[in-house]
Amino acid sequence: MAEQILYSFCESLVRRQAEAERVMLEEFRKGTYTIEKPFVKINPYLINPLAAVVMFMTEEETAVTVTVYGKEARGNIVHTFPPAKEHILPVLGLYADFENKVELRAYEKDAHEIRIQTEKLSGDEPRLIHMKTEPEYTSGDLIFVTPSLNALATGFDYRGDIRWHLTAPVVFDLKRLKNGNFLIGTERVLKMPYYMSGLYEMTMAGKIIKEYSIPGGYHHDQWEMEDGNLLILTESPTYETVEDEIVLIDRKTGAILKKWDLKDCLTPGDGPSGGYTDKDWFHNNALWYDKNTNSITLSGRHTDSIINIDYETGELNWILGDPETWPEEKLKYFFKPVGEGDFDWPYEQHACLVTPNGDIMCFDNGHYRSKIREKFLLNKDNFSRGVLYRINREDMTIEQRWQYGKELGEEFFSSYIGNVEFYNEGHYLVHSGGIQYYGEHASEKPAALMQGDPNVRAESITVEVLDNKVIMELKIEGNFYRAEKLSLYHDQENLPLGEGERVGEMGVTPEFDTLIPMEPSGELLPYRYEASFTEEEDRFTFKAIFEGGQLVMLMLEKPNSDEQHGYFISTSKNKFTALCCGTFIEKDPRNITLSVNKAGLHGDFDVRVIVDDQKFETGIQIHCP
Repeated sequence: MAEQILYSFCESLVRRQAEAERVMLEEFRKGTYTIEKPFVKINPYLINPLAAVVMFMTEEETAVTVTVYGKEARGNIVHTFPPAKEHILPVLGLYADFENKVELRAYEKDAHEIRIQTEKLSGDEPRLIHMKTEPEYTSGDLIFVTPSLNALATGFDYRGDIRWHLTAPVVFDLKRLKNGNFLIGTERVLKMPYYMSGLYEMTMAGKIIKEYSIPGGYHHDQWEMEDGNLLILTESPTYETVEDEIVLIDRKTGAILKKWDLKDCLTPGDGPSGGYTDKDWFHNNALWYDKNTNSITLSGRHTDSIINIDYETGELNWILGDPETWPEEKLKYFFKPVGEGDFDWPYEQHACLVTPNGDIMCFDNGHYRSKIREKFLLNKDNFSRGVLYRINREDMTIEQRWQYGKELGEEFFSSYIGNVEFYNEGHYLVHSGGIQYYGEHASEKPAALMQGDPNVRAESITVEVLDNKVIMELKIEGNFYRAEKLSLYHDQENLPLGEGERVGEMGVTPEFDTLIPMEPSGELLPYRYEASFTEEEDRFTFKAIFEGGQLVMLMLEKPNSDEQHGYFISTSKNKFTALCCGTFIEKDPRNITLSVNKAGLHGDFDVRVIVDDQKFETGIQIHCP
């Protein structure tokens, strides 16, 4: 067929980075570069325009200190690299659209200054509203925010200047590993709205060290165990229910070592929140492993509860939340409030954590602030907060020890997303990432579903609190899933060279139970559907526009064989009751996306599309190894 649907092959980011690094190193090693006149490559790994690599040789092994000068002395970023003769040094913390002054100093030698001119950012970074810090606030760390809408992962310094930014829409929590790299969700959507193919282990320069693919995908949160293996939030690859499973994967191979299904310890439908659905009955948005009790603490948004399960058996240990509407047999797992101070239960909370002394913290979104529909609060009358509880597991009592945000009302209200961080007793970070207004008051609908509406305003406020005093407040436009305070460099960091590794797999894509018996029409899928087809090494993705209610099925048919695979495509309007990441939501609800993994498929397949009562050709053939 001479004509065909728009087709492209997308090489993995891991492969593209490997090629970029190969070219960079080849160019460096062809020349003679010294500390006085080094080789400089800006954005070496394609996704961090505020990073560079500086390369040169020295006659003797020597340590080198790199200083990126700030716009004032407090903004200097300094790091010393270990001794070497060949120096391939990541330079982090550059300003955008700026001639950055960078100093290179070999140990006990004179300093040499170079200038690195960066380009203006593309506009997918958040706009600063204000950064307020106290005079004594001297943190050299950045505040990193990760996406929930269109603006992408970004790091702000104490002045509110952007010093780090990723141009790939990697999502969910940015969590630092013991080796200094960090984990974050890939940009590859496995299933809408935000179930990603897995995780990247990445350096702050943006280089991917490892890509982990996971059957059922990844969402929300992850945890590095002491042996290096990874706890990851996922769901069954069938997606009959979502956000209710956890897996432990091997750090080296990506193999699944252990699995927990929360339906084994909880009954779907018990204690539902206002956002509950039969499919998304728990909506697990956080996990925290506590080695002191060998247990996992989880945050179930759609049960208004934080739960704790035994790591070995998966059995339920306790439930922190409002016991109203829970069945009698579960009440023994709940805590009873004690103490004379203020007390509020959390509702549709996020980002639970366990402090070193066993206290429980979370970001209490407070959405609806009741389990009884007749008592639901409107968002404009509600509040969100960071909160710390002290629990007694022996007598099953709970006391509220600290909170921040209730006094701010709708100004700090986030119906979805947010997090807290514990640094020390009395020293916390609270991030209200999902502040949304419609007109003058807090919106009742998610901003992600109202893109382009001029009445919608989205903001994010992050505060650092020390002894009940706010010592930092960052306010930016847009909504951001979580905020983390981290340094750009970590210990004796060198740039790891070589191609990143891809491990694990996304599993076999579920097929429709019944195939529609229909002969090909011989006609090309009409251009009015604006169809496109993107192939990758491990999957392919079909995108098109269909009207609601149309019958659509993607077909893979092996030539000269009866082998067929059918994938039903829903054209009904999606109703998302929880949208912790709306980055990938289409503005036009008629847009559909279907990804099919190559796992389980072998050989060549013709791609056809059934629309209503006709099977159309695409002119595309896919090869699956």
